[in-house]
Amino acid sequence: MVVVWSLWSLLLWEALLPFIVTGARVQGQVGGSALLVAERPPGFQIREAIWRSLWPSEELLATFFRGSLETLYHSRFLGRAQLHSNLSLELRPLESGDSGNFSVLLVDKEGRAWTQTLQLKVYGAVPRPVVQVFVAVSGDAQPPKTCQVFLSCWAPNISDITYSWRREGAIDLDIKPGGLFMDGQVLSVSLGPGDKGVAYSCIVSNPVSWDLATVTPWESCHHQAAPGMASYKDVLLVVVPVLLLVILAGLSAWHWGPCSGKKKKDVGAGEVAPETENPLV
Repeated sequence: MVVVWSLWSLLLWEALLPFIVTGARVQGQVGGSALLVAERPPGFQIREAIWRSLWPSEELLATFFRGSLETLYHSRFLGRAQLHSNLSLELRPLESGDSGNFSVLLVDKEGRAWTQTLQLKVYGAVPRPVVQVFVAVSGDAQPPKTCQVFLSCWAPNISDITYSWRREGAIDLDIKPGGLFMDGQVLSVSLGPGDKGVAYSCIVSNPVSWDLATVTPWESCHHQAAPGMASYKDVLLVVVPVLLLVILAGLSAWHWGPCSGKKKKDVGAGEVAPETENPLV
């Protein structure tokens, strides 16, 4: 009964007395841990403390009263919350739905209250991205012996991520923004014979993790225009017109063939046989 009264007293302190809010942002990764640090003013000797979840649901998480630490409260963090001796709250292992707002109410031995709010954001681990190489069609405006490619990068089943590119082995690893499209997911690169071994890496990251995938785009240019081999576009330019001519010729033969036969038949039926002259008697 005394403990319940003390908790209500602390909440009343928070509601009636002016308090200082020091917003802090904490980031964590699914499966890892997050430490919510209870900061205090200089000389603030803590007598009692309360940790609560404010959003998405308001729940009591942990308390400190008369030197006793308690975390066995019914909440979504039951069994995953640990209150340290410095009254910082550790949550582990983190789940994707743990993001939200938290508060800690501290009361010192003189009855002064101090409230701190914190925002926790939990991110998933970034998976390895997938990079695809698309070779542009050669045109008159494109310099000879060059290959224009588009590198497309994509990370499956993930949000809140950023894309960036780097040219491996170069002194200046940064990619100029002029060749980037779709928020950095697509990179346009012009390659020459001197870029045969140059590799490009797509880096996918969020605030707590990152991963990358590397490709050598010149290999796709080589397969696209190998000596003695025509590209699929060149083949289509030859095959499609010939195929159309064959189809038209077949339709013409089908249309005129039956009509011609019918005409001959009609003409044959319309001819009158010459009368046989009977000799005069």
